[in-house]
Amino acid sequence: MTADSSNKVPNHIAIIMDGNGRWAQQRGKPRLEGHKAGSETVRCVMEYCRDAGVRYLTLYAFSTENWSRPDDEMKGLMLLLSSFIKRYEKELIERKVRLRVIGRRSDLPAHVLDPLEKVEKATAQFETQLIVALSYSGRSELVHAVKSIASRVASGELTVDDVDEDLITNNLYAPDVPDPDLIIRTSGEMRVSNFLLWQCAYSEFFITDVLWPDFREDEFKRALVVYSRRQRRFGGVAEC
Repeated sequence: MTADSSNKVPNHIAIIMDGNGRWAQQRGKPRLEGHKAGSETVRCVMEYCRDAGVRYLTLYAFSTENWSRPDDEMKGLMLLLSSFIKRYEKELIERKVRLRVIGRRSDLPAHVLDPLEKVEKATAQFETQLIVALSYSGRSELVHAVKSIASRVASGELTVDDVDEDLITNNLYAPDVPDPDLIIRTSGEMRVSNFLLWQCAYSEFFITDVLWPDFREDEFKRALVVYSRRQRRFGGVAEC
């Protein structure tokens, strides 16, 4: 892996979409209204990425920890998600965007998983990708990889000496997707929140105080400008 300071547009952007609840609270609305507003931002950001030439967009939509939220919020979120996928299925196909889901699929209700997998199948041939992290945890993903590798070692297919970084990468949820060049977090929080723990090793970060439902093109472009000014060294020496 080598630095490439000439590439000013990130190939892969990952976003921790934070602030829906606070956005709703500030307006005296139920939390679900914040999630609805945030879903419109998703559509906008997909367009921004397409116009900028970003090939991969990963959205942290729902973590494994989020299941601890109140039941009514969870049910509303799942209904909103299934409605969103059905609504934009045609648009994803027309714009040649591949939908992928990473996370613990078995946690998702059928009314969400079925339409997701339907769109995944219908868009599988496209190169531009929208990756949605659902019931996702970076630690769970690493446990998944370790178990997969351990079973192959136990069966004699692999030895302990075969285990290296490439092997771990190849056992993640989406091993063919390049690591994110830029990770954006909205709402001003300064933490990774268990997101892409393996993949973010050399990612650049952009933290904005803007809440996710209010995240629009001007802030997106500001993130790209900030990224373009970073010198990515990947542990090497800075260029003079």
